Amino acid sequence: MPPEIEAAIRAGAWLVFNLSGGKDSSAALFAAMTMLDALDHPRERRIAIHADLGRAEWDSTPDTVARIAARAGIALTIRRRQSGDLFDRWHQRFEAGKARYEDLSTYNLIGPWSSASLRFCTSEQKAQVIGPYLARLLAGETIIQIIGIRRDESSARAAAPDWKRDTRFAAEGNRAGTRMMIWHPVIEWSTTDVFQFHEKHGIPLHEAYTRHGSSRLSCRYCVLQSLADQQAAASCKSNHEAFIHLVALEARSTFSFQPARWLADTAPHLLPESLATDIARAKDDADHRRQLESTMPSHLRFQRGWPPRMPTSDEAALIASVRERILNRHGLENRFPTGPAVRERFAGLIAQKNSKELGKPMGQGNPS
Repeated sequence: MPPEIEAAIRAGAWLVFNLSGGKDSSAALFAAMTMLDALDHPRERRIAIHADLGRAEWDSTPDTVARIAARAGIALTIRRRQSGDLFDRWHQRFEAGKARYEDLSTYNLIGPWSSASLRFCTSEQKAQVIGPYLARLLAGETIIQIIGIRRDESSARAAAPDWKRDTRFAAEGNRAGTRMMIWHPVIEWSTTDVFQFHEKHGIPLHEAYTRHGSSRLSCRYCVLQSLADQQAAASCKSNHEAFIHLVALEARSTFSFQPARWLADTAPHLLPESLATDIARAKDDADHRRQLESTMPSHLRFQRGWPPRMPTSDEAALIASVRERILNRHGLENRFPTGPAVRERFAGLIAQKNSKELGKPMGQGNPS
């Protein structure tokens, strides 16, 4: 146990166990419980919390989480994003992306999906749901969130710390005196360690592992999932409706669920004939969109501080030509159909950017 965590526990911190229903979060719960009992930490200052992702969750996840919390003998709280579940968020992202593309506020059309580099599925559906709630519920307290991540899960997590301060929802020196910390008690464990720990202590395991052979539990279908785990999810009948729903969004958006793989290809036998036809068309349209976008001036691509400059007349004409075909594919209004209209829009965007820069306090603008 990190000394900073131990000191906070001895001082009476609240312990909050983040439960996903997966093996690592339940291992972290029961491993930490043993240490907390050894320190005589009061059980009434321990709670479990689960961020419910709605239709993205396996049907059996809520029951699994409830069984784990009950076995640990701690209260369980369920929290949900008020503006819709993860499926809603993917649809909302695509609709917003189309609106921005129509408005020429972005250079390329934006797809619906989260990704390894843009994990709003985790930040918005979990952290932003749980963090503010805990800061309100336990204002003035020290709160330690226990999260079951392990370094051997991925290269990104290999550098994860044992613990860290969390100032996202309780800034240093806040008026209430709330202090938040994150602890990863099984950070050094291997996958074998985790499964052996469950077997030794009789801890319930999710059906994704026991019945369908998945290597890990996440959403039914995750943008970071391996092909084998996607196929494991597709082998569960109660996941079929979600599969069809997401494949339909692939077909409508022309963006594959993962950068290098279409979810539709995971279990093509589950697709209705009409959807299989739509997916084939979407793949062709995606190839065409990428080919068209590759012809656009690369140095005008979207970046921080976009747009970097005015396009030339020839560049603007090319941008208008490419956009026309992509806008038509998605039934969107072409508000800037000509090169001069594109240049006028860029001039307006540059003026807006310069106005914002002038409004920044000294030292915060871009160097001249």
